[in-house]
Amino acid sequence: MPKNLVIVESPAKAKTIEKFLGKDYKVLSSYGHIRDLKKKEFSIDVEKNFEPDYEIPEDKKTLVKTLKSEAKEADTVWLASDEDREGEAIAWHLYEVLKLNPEHTKRIVFHEITKTAILKAIEQPRNIDINLVNAQQARRILDRIVGFELSPVLWKKVKPALSAGRVQSVAVRLIVEREREIHAFQSEASYKVTAIFLVPDTDGKLVEMKAELARRLKTKAEAQKLLEHCQAAMFTIEDITTRPVKKSPAAPFTTSTLQQEAARKLGFTVAQTMMVAQRLYESGRITYMRTDSVNLSEYAINGSKEAIANMMGDKYVHPRHFSTKTKGAQEAHEAIRPTYMEQAQIEGSAQEKKLYDLIWKRTIASQMADAELEKTTATISISNASDTFNATGEVVKFDGFLRVYRESYDDDVEQEDESRLLPPLKKGQKLQYQNITATERFTQHPPRYTEASLVRKLEELGIGRPSTYAPTISTVQQREYVEKGDKTGEERLYNVITLKEDKIADDTRTEITGAEKAKLLPTDTGTVVTDFLMQYFPSIMDYNFTASVEKQFDEIAEGDTKWTTIMKTFYKTFHPSVESTLAAKNAHKTGERLLGDDPVSGKPVSVKIGRFGPVVQIGTAEDEEKPRFSPLKKGMSIETITLEEAMELFKLPRTLGEHEGKTVSVNAGRFGPYIYYNGTYTSLPKGADPMEIELEEALELIKEKAEAEAKKHLKKFEEEPELEIMNGRYGPYIAYKGNNYKIPKDIVPEDLSLDASLEIVKLQSEKAASAPAKPKRGRYAKKKA
Repeated sequence: MPKNLVIVESPAKAKTIEKFLGKDYKVLSSYGHIRDLKKKEFSIDVEKNFEPDYEIPEDKKTLVKTLKSEAKEADTVWLASDEDREGEAIAWHLYEVLKLNPEHTKRIVFHEITKTAILKAIEQPRNIDINLVNAQQARRILDRIVGFELSPVLWKKVKPALSAGRVQSVAVRLIVEREREIHAFQSEASYKVTAIFLVPDTDGKLVEMKAELARRLKTKAEAQKLLEHCQAAMFTIEDITTRPVKKSPAAPFTTSTLQQEAARKLGFTVAQTMMVAQRLYESGRITYMRTDSVNLSEYAINGSKEAIANMMGDKYVHPRHFSTKTKGAQEAHEAIRPTYMEQAQIEGSAQEKKLYDLIWKRTIASQMADAELEKTTATISISNASDTFNATGEVVKFDGFLRVYRESYDDDVEQEDESRLLPPLKKGQKLQYQNITATERFTQHPPRYTEASLVRKLEELGIGRPSTYAPTISTVQQREYVEKGDKTGEERLYNVITLKEDKIADDTRTEITGAEKAKLLPTDTGTVVTDFLMQYFPSIMDYNFTASVEKQFDEIAEGDTKWTTIMKTFYKTFHPSVESTLAAKNAHKTGERLLGDDPVSGKPVSVKIGRFGPVVQIGTAEDEEKPRFSPLKKGMSIETITLEEAMELFKLPRTLGEHEGKTVSVNAGRFGPYIYYNGTYTSLPKGADPMEIELEEALELIKEKAEAEAKKHLKKFEEEPELEIMNGRYGPYIAYKGNNYKIPKDIVPEDLSLDASLEIVKLQSEKAASAPAKPKRGRYAKKKA
């Protein structure tokens, strides 16, 4: 029996660590937390100093039994969960639940899963840091209080089954406020003037050189006037300046910057980045991927230095020490980097290879020489006007870190390419224009958030920590407060005035503006909940409050503040505001907006959040006749819908005609438009308009659905009506008493008899019953992915 038991959170991590330790060590996984606050209960005793009531979930009881038994047999138990606060809490819960002996229990931490790091950790064990545990407990309990107390308020005042969260609600507020900024934005026009000059190259051949007017012109009249001046003007190079420019590399990755760059360069979602990074960490490829430190160890700096010198030569080497500006960051931690700097490529899935490549390049680049460039600007004067044109060119004298890596930015606007050489120019040189164009351009509204830019904003405001970004962004989408979507954009006219061959042409063109992809958009529910919380719980929604709570968690982690003191201070003001809000009577439903009166009945028309989402209502609950409702169409918003648009929704249901003596109609429901005929519902295909569909098309869709349904049912048995042979998405199967049983590939489904079918059911049921129960993936997979 091994003398040492090592407990980690993840089975993948266990597998990697086991390779480094000898036969005296057994490595097991706790699969994340082995206990937590009860799921459906408040589980916090406010009267007893906010004492938490933890439970071991049903699916972890067998695992806990195994760990207890193994711990009893071992001489020493090594708690090797992650080095962050949550990892410390996992170690503490294990210590408490397994009733470990303090003399025979050791806590070890490491930033990377390499043999050197693991053996070093075993040489330097420590005790469980109860301050870190308390910081995690404080976050968990505060979030439970907010969630459990606010959610019933939302059920009563807004809509059943809603929920609120401390960080999530603030993230939704950011998205709602950005959407309102966009709606309120007034675009302003100006004219961008560009000129193409013909200049002799070194061999005397005329080449094109692009230049831009040094300022934007505010009106069409100004643009017209300038081009008229240019018709008779002489163009002269007034000045040429050449200056050296140095560019320095970005710091190595933190959790936040990795999430942002993986989104921009690889198109990964924040959750996807963390899941892939988790796998790279557990297989020993990279250091710990939850960090807000940009610090690199001497080992990493020396490893980078060697790798750069070997691959590119000594002139590319420039070791750097980066310092972390984030408050509460722990400098003892490292940035995210490869464990072995000399390893430029790895084996793994396509996603793992891509993310590793990004991390390797960013780390290597951070230890490389500055890029040296030379920027040339030629100022071109107009003989009969005070304005000037600027032509710019850039040449790379030494590529430095740019040889490996160039950082990306969110919502990159179209950048002028300056990385071109200017033809040879001299001061006083006369230039001949080919054409000069004044193009009407418009100011752009602020960009909607992407997952990456939202992470950057949360970090900027000090809201959340590396471990919270991914779950926050996933949660607000799962709760349908926010959705990721595209904006198709709108057609817009713009003006172009061109001077060519001494003639001025005035042209109107069209362009698509405002098109956006994969942006975070607030839903009506998200908007109404945000407004409600802003009105009644402004402190919870305050950016400074959320950020200050994070600072208080840091103080608890440092041992400077008691976690219960923070809870008492918070609860003293929060709980009374919950009670007063629940007791308040509201004249209107939260988020309700009056649009006007129905032109036919004269009844009020309003829009609000209904039980299944946003709806338009004609009439009120006090009327003798029941109010009429219609759900909003996709793309409509309760903030912007007009009375005319609302009335259009009540043109449904539409009667299309009759078929075999029964009415065929079309209507819109909770899940979209559908055809109703003879007691059956047939969904309209995506994009089909219920106001335009005709009877013939509807009958064709009904027929197609009936045929598809018939193909699903392969065989029935009169003597056993509960058993049926079906054809499903993944092939034929037996449906029996609410369960499905796969039909082996070598059997023709239609040839099966009742006895043969029951035999398949029996064999598969027995096999399932004898299979060992798999532990559910708990916190470790969900929160850390």
